[in-house]
Amino acid sequence: MKSHHQLLLHSSFTSNNNYILPLNANSQSIKTMAISPQIFPTRKRPPSESSFISPTLTHFNLLHSLLHLTHQICSFNAAPWCRFLLNRISSSTIRKTQLLGVVFEDLIRNSDSTSTSISAPLCSHSFVLCLEEMYIVLHRIQTLVEDCSNGSKFSILMQIETVADNFHKLTGELSTLLDVFPLQELNLSDDVLELIFLIRKQCSESKTLLGEEQIKLRNNVVFVLEGIKREIVPNPTNLASIFEKLEIRDSSSCRGEIESLQEEIQNRNEEQPKYEIVALIGLVRYAKCVLFGASTPSTGTESLRRNQSLDMVVPSDYRCPISLELMRDPVVVATGQTYDRGSIKLWMDSGHNTCPKTGQTLAHTDLIPNHALRNMIAMWCREQRIPFEGETVAVKINGGVTNKTALEATRMTASFLINKLTNPSLVLDSKSIEDTNAVVYELRVLAKTDSESRACIAEAGAIPLLVPFLSYENGLQHPRLQINAVTTILNLSILESNKTRIMETDGALNGVADVLRSGATWEAKANAAATVFSLTGVPAFRKRLGRKTRVVSGLVELAKGGPEGAKRDALAAILNLAADRETVARLVESGAVEMTAGIMAVMPEEAVTILEAVVKRGGLVAVAAAFVGIKKLGTVLREGSERARESAAATLVTMCRKGGSEIVGELAAISGVERVIWELMAVGSVRGRRKAATLLRILRRWAAGLDGGETEGFSTTTAVSTSTTVVVPTPTSLPQ
Repeated sequence: MKSHHQLLLHSSFTSNNNYILPLNANSQSIKTMAISPQIFPTRKRPPSESSFISPTLTHFNLLHSLLHLTHQICSFNAAPWCRFLLNRISSSTIRKTQLLGVVFEDLIRNSDSTSTSISAPLCSHSFVLCLEEMYIVLHRIQTLVEDCSNGSKFSILMQIETVADNFHKLTGELSTLLDVFPLQELNLSDDVLELIFLIRKQCSESKTLLGEEQIKLRNNVVFVLEGIKREIVPNPTNLASIFEKLEIRDSSSCRGEIESLQEEIQNRNEEQPKYEIVALIGLVRYAKCVLFGASTPSTGTESLRRNQSLDMVVPSDYRCPISLELMRDPVVVATGQTYDRGSIKLWMDSGHNTCPKTGQTLAHTDLIPNHALRNMIAMWCREQRIPFEGETVAVKINGGVTNKTALEATRMTASFLINKLTNPSLVLDSKSIEDTNAVVYELRVLAKTDSESRACIAEAGAIPLLVPFLSYENGLQHPRLQINAVTTILNLSILESNKTRIMETDGALNGVADVLRSGATWEAKANAAATVFSLTGVPAFRKRLGRKTRVVSGLVELAKGGPEGAKRDALAAILNLAADRETVARLVESGAVEMTAGIMAVMPEEAVTILEAVVKRGGLVAVAAAFVGIKKLGTVLREGSERARESAAATLVTMCRKGGSEIVGELAAISGVERVIWELMAVGSVRGRRKAATLLRILRRWAAGLDGGETEGFSTTTAVSTSTTVVVPTPTSLPQ
């Protein structure tokens, strides 16, 4: 049960200019309090075994361990920002711990160091038991002080009463242990005895120490959050005062605070409320832009992040079989296969009732979340420092209502940045190009966080303002600005409604195509390709993008010559475009088939998947273009992964059906191909086994002198007709 004084500290705020909560607030205001500090339970790490069990050590080593613990605890007293926020809360406990260290030093001196054991009077059961229990308490104190020193400053401030209460409880446990400490059994000097009596007296008289200034600061933060919730823009002077007291004085420390708050959310279980932490993240983001201005990361950090983004190889199990992209929301379909929710939903919404990987008819259309795989992907993303969508910020309340405070903070941040971007001098003055780049970079980072941020940025009118920065001329003069602009559009395009905004904005599509074809850096080109991939998620936009020759040829060229990360972005977009039969003709004309043959050795899964889609919808021209790659398909059929072998078999079946005896003859000429097909029939996937069986029947008919194109579902007449019209290169024209 909380005391009357504690309840008053949790009450609502008056509207005075200083945003300070009076300590004599009445009970009526308590009932109207919207945000309670109980929302912010103490940050907890998974406890180690040593938190509950004393170490199995000799008595002499146990004393040394206790002394070492006291030194570690005292070292945290020097943490810079603790001098204000945790001074009265932690310094008292740390001081008592320091005095205990003097006692342990004296006990060690009295021990028999030559035999590394405690002398006989110090070996009593009660004495050893006290030491073991004290080790546990001191270990808990160390964990609490460490978490307070390394955690989020705002989070500690919002739960400051809970933190103070935890320190008070641990001090009380020390008092209990000192009460039963067997002093009469120890040969201690009078000075040490007096010191123990002093520590015991201080522990027994300990109170929950809370500074009025810290309480006022906490209440001030809550008042600002309440104002943001009511769409009241925070007073910059008051905001600056809050951040100064917490020693958050630049953009870098703001980024560190945001990361700490995001870690707080990750460390909380499903039962603990997270939405108020999200509100704090929104507040810090807003303050970062308003107080310290837009900023870009250091050159070294930017270079490292860029290299990681282009060279990152996503494990195949973490990539969606449809989009080839990292899965954000993996789900399992009726056949047991896993896909990214967005990709498989688009597949089903397009009228398909089969599993894309196995070809089996789906018994139902339920999508079951694969939580285990999602957690593994999230852990991998954290290790690689890759943002994982929905991991920290997509927090909903009462079944779907977004946190109002966080939303308004995001809207204010977006509006502030857009207003900066609309300043003519900022955009047109070459001297201010760095400021422009910093603003666009902040929009890029904000657009990466969550759907609400993407909606707020687009609604504020960011997309038309970003278009000029996509131009070829801007890329030559300011390559980082071009990268940040196209990446911001990419991040915005993740939101479904923003796809329409981008497609309808004058110059946006042409700007993306310009970056794709002639971007200043590989990173810019890769992100332009990823933008195309995102936009092709809408079937109507897929057709429109497929009609743009610059887009199609740009993707093919990037897939041919770009670094691996850029290749993957381009291949994912090409695969989406290949779903439209009209676009396939342009892909073939642009050399997509030859491109897949060129990269098949290094990226077989992606290459074969695209080739299968193109050949399936591309007619005889695509088959003829793919003729030179038959031997490479045979290699994939022999050495590729299960998925690659399955796609290779399906591609060969389509080519044999459409191409007739010339194609079948080229396939039959591959050494050992029949044995490979038999192997696939034995150990392949369901779809792979079915396609392998079809290939075997085709080869057998061809060897018997029958038409090679006759297969299941195709009449002989149709097959003969197609086989007589296909034109393929002669063996002498093949590259050596």
